[in-house]
Amino acid sequence: MLPASGRRTRPPSALAATNLALKFLLELAALALLAYWGAVAGDGFAAVALAVAAPALMIVLWARFAAPRSPHRLPPRARIPLELALFALAAAAGYAAGAAIAATVFVAVAVVNAAGLTAWGQWES
Repeated sequence: MLPASGRRTRPPSALAATNLALKFLLELAALALLAYWGAVAGDGFAAVALAVAAPALMIVLWARFAAPRSPHRLPPRARIPLELALFALAAAAGYAAGAAIAATVFVAVAVVNAAGLTAWGQWES
């Protein structure tokens, strides 16, 4: 099948495809860091509410403005900073919750992933 541009495109290399899978795993890790922050930031019901609400807010923002199939997906100039800001917020939440090693690994992997997305022109994927 031809893309909308009418040009044939090569399938992504294995490394480029792995980078896209890594981005999805980073999205899941960001949700986990936010949920963990919520669980340790409060006590009792507040902990449960924050552990659910923090990742839920990210899900809503991502689904509305960053998801590839969203009808309201932002253009790259606005979407890329949003995605990186959500990842930074998740990392900050991890640090605040005392999960410094997990947050540091998350940041390192996110930086490598962003470099790959840029190198392979995958920000539109």
